[in-house]
Amino acid sequence: MSTQTKPNKKELTRVKNQTLILDAAEQLFSQLGYDGTSMSMVAKEAGVPKANILYYFKSKDGLYENVIDRIIAHWNLGLDNVTPEDDPARVLYHYIKSKVILAVNQPLQSRLFASEILRGAPYLQNYFRTNTRPWVKQKVDVFQTWIDANKMDNVDPYHLLFTIWSTTQYYADFQAEVLLVMNKLEYDETDVAQITQSTAHIILKGIGLKIPEQSEA
Repeated sequence: MSTQTKPNKKELTRVKNQTLILDAAEQLFSQLGYDGTSMSMVAKEAGVPKANILYYFKSKDGLYENVIDRIIAHWNLGLDNVTPEDDPARVLYHYIKSKVILAVNQPLQSRLFASEILRGAPYLQNYFRTNTRPWVKQKVDVFQTWIDANKMDNVDPYHLLFTIWSTTQYYADFQAEVLLVMNKLEYDETDVAQITQSTAHIILKGIGLKIPEQSEA
């Protein structure tokens, strides 16, 4: 018999309200920026009293920080368990694919993150120092072992990561341009496959790797 306790009604309400608020804030901050978004606007979009936002997040800064934290946690998924023993082609292909899926399905998250960077990353300075740098360093070290073992071409591992980030997130940050040029109203599943294949081919071929067979990917 399971001893796991079920969340009580109060806890479920808290989670529901916080999710509604964070979703609304993410959309408004992405569209209007930090300065253009007010707590009253978030409350109206979320369909909750403004007092609820202050109860959970204390201030506009607190709400914004929570939105940014949630985005970073989401976009940092991938490469987490990579090891020197892994096949670089398969690892990088899957990473590129995951980033493309996020760019197509969660464009607002990428745009808000980009907006924060363009503002000088005032809320991310400490996060970059304590979280992003160690995370990137661990991935770079793995990439370097692949290079040293002649599993891929000798390129700067940092710039390999930057290239993957910039290429895939372009489809989120500049979605309007992509869709206008391609004469489309929105992305569809065929776009995800085509963007993934094209981007993976360009990047992997550029470092001496082949795209894995679909049965292996």
